[in-house]
Amino acid sequence: MSWVFPIVAGTAAGAILCYFALKFMGRRNLLLAVERCQQEVESAKRRGEEIVRAAEVEAKARFLKEQQEFDRRTATAKDEMREAEKRLDKREDLLNLKLETLISKEKAIEAGDARLREGTKALEAQRLQIEETIKEQKNQLLRISGMTRDEARAALLRQLDNELASETSQIIEKAVAKAQDEAQAKTRDILVTALQRYAADHTASATVSTVDIPNDEMKGRVIGREGRNIRAFERATGVDVIVDDTPGVVVVSAFDPVRREVARRALRRLIEDGRIHPTRIEDVVEEHRQEVEREILEIGKKAALEANVPGLHRKILDLLGRLHYRTSYGQNVLRHSIEVAYMAQIMADELHLDGTLARRCGLLHDIGKAVDHEVEGGHPAIGAEICRKFNEPEAVLNAVAGHHGDVPATTPYTPLVTAADAMSASRPGSRRESLERYIKRMEQLEDIAKGFSGVTQAYAIQAGREVRVIVDAQSIDDANSLRIAREIAKRIEADMTYPGEIKVTLLREVRAVEYAR
Repeated sequence: MSWVFPIVAGTAAGAILCYFALKFMGRRNLLLAVERCQQEVESAKRRGEEIVRAAEVEAKARFLKEQQEFDRRTATAKDEMREAEKRLDKREDLLNLKLETLISKEKAIEAGDARLREGTKALEAQRLQIEETIKEQKNQLLRISGMTRDEARAALLRQLDNELASETSQIIEKAVAKAQDEAQAKTRDILVTALQRYAADHTASATVSTVDIPNDEMKGRVIGREGRNIRAFERATGVDVIVDDTPGVVVVSAFDPVRREVARRALRRLIEDGRIHPTRIEDVVEEHRQEVEREILEIGKKAALEANVPGLHRKILDLLGRLHYRTSYGQNVLRHSIEVAYMAQIMADELHLDGTLARRCGLLHDIGKAVDHEVEGGHPAIGAEICRKFNEPEAVLNAVAGHHGDVPATTPYTPLVTAADAMSASRPGSRRESLERYIKRMEQLEDIAKGFSGVTQAYAIQAGREVRVIVDAQSIDDANSLRIAREIAKRIEADMTYPGEIKVTLLREVRAVEYAR
């Protein structure tokens, strides 16, 4: 047991030593912790002081910046206020000036009103004085002349009538002189209107076609029972069929050359076939109508190719083909158009103009003749409207519309086409018309004009496209001259058949002859 005590004692001593050691070490650590805390506090104080100093610096900088911005805005606002004050001052000055002007104008108006009232009073006094003077003069004139008031009035009216008649005569003379000047300016027209309006006898060779018939039995079959076949044929074709006593011939008559050609072909086919009844007639007519329309388009294409005019619309090519069946005094209109195209090109080339454009103008110049029997108006205006519809150039439009002088020429190609048209129509052998038909047509025009009362002479000119009428100036006055000219034109429309226009010019001449001895 002796060894236990030392162990216990040693253990106790060790424990005491550990206690004191731990206590010493704790105090040391505590001192170190306190020292570290004091250092942290000092560091925190220093950082706080630095933060405060930085905040103070930043606050001072921001204050200075805000103060500068405030000063700037304040200065800008002051400048704007000064500008506004200046504008207000100017407006105030302007208003004052306007007010002064209005006041001065008001005073001037008041003064003018006063003068006007005074002038009105003076005028009224003068009017009364003038009336009194006129009254006195009338009384004096009545006493001097010995006439009554009614007699004086009648004499005054006669004098006024004479003066008015003299002034009317002067006005009429001026109007006649102006009309003569205008007519003289238009005498340069080279060509006459080629609107193929024929008299009945003259158009016989151009508006009818004949179809041979083998015998009278076939003629009866063409007519049909109670005329039903011939009525069906005329209804289907739009032509007139004349069946008379002439042996071996049936006459087809129509102003439309295409319809006449369709009817001629269809009738010839029916006669060759022998089967003639309304249903068969409609089928044959429709078949030949389609055949002729195809031929028309093909003819138009060939004409455009021959004249070297590309780019034409299909409808214009069709109209060119229709001109193949149209004649003017025996001259084929399509061949005439091709000739005009070439002549216009030659002249344009000589003048250093566009020959291609001139050729186009010449080919299309008579395009209106293809439909002038269907559309109201002359063929130049109709043709120009057709070309305008299909966007032809302005030079072409003017040449088509003005190649007869109906509208002024605005391009050099219009007079070229006019000259080429005249050359093609007047060259030897281009047109034919018997002397008897020509004379008969002239006489018919002159006889219609001479049939009116007061007409002394009538002359048909321009190949029957114009008639000049001379009336008696003693029995016909100006107003009746216009009426007679209009009635002559209406009589020509009623008694003559033609697809165009005839100009009626009435002349009333007054000749005053006196001798000085």
